[in-house]
Amino acid sequence: MKSRLIASLAVGAAIVLGTTGCSMLSTQATTIPYSPADGVTVTASGPLEVRNALIVANDAGTVGNFVAAIVNQTSDAHELNIEVGDGQIRKTVRVPANSTVSLGAEDTRPLRLEGIDTKPGANLDMYFQSGDAGGVLATVPVLNGSLDYLTELAPR
Repeated sequence: MKSRLIASLAVGAAIVLGTTGCSMLSTQATTIPYSPADGVTVTASGPLEVRNALIVANDAGTVGNFVAAIVNQTSDAHELNIEVGDGQIRKTVRVPANSTVSLGAEDTRPLRLEGIDTKPGANLDMYFQSGDAGGVLATVPVLNGSLDYLTELAPR
């Protein structure tokens, strides 16, 4: 009788450990950083952070509007240097100290990028650099204006 009880407990313990052991060894999905939006976040570009970066392009993929929030948490003004694709398209955005420039918001227009040659649904490599940092290459999604909140951001 006693050996049956011990065997039952051993089997029960093995079942419990066998079914819950995987969660002890695997990474929790909630601890993995990601951009919970349509765009991507670029933090290693220097003192400036680029948040929710995306391009809203025409159907042919020849012209796009770059939309993003550029955050400056320093006490100095900085410029964000942007290169698109192979570097043929270059843009600069000045961000005052302790402020955010929201490209595509009501008070600031998106950056118009002509000749991007990337259709909606694809990604476009963009290089972001500010301050003395070396900058970073990021893959930015290209969307179309079919969603209600992107319609006004589509190039005309």
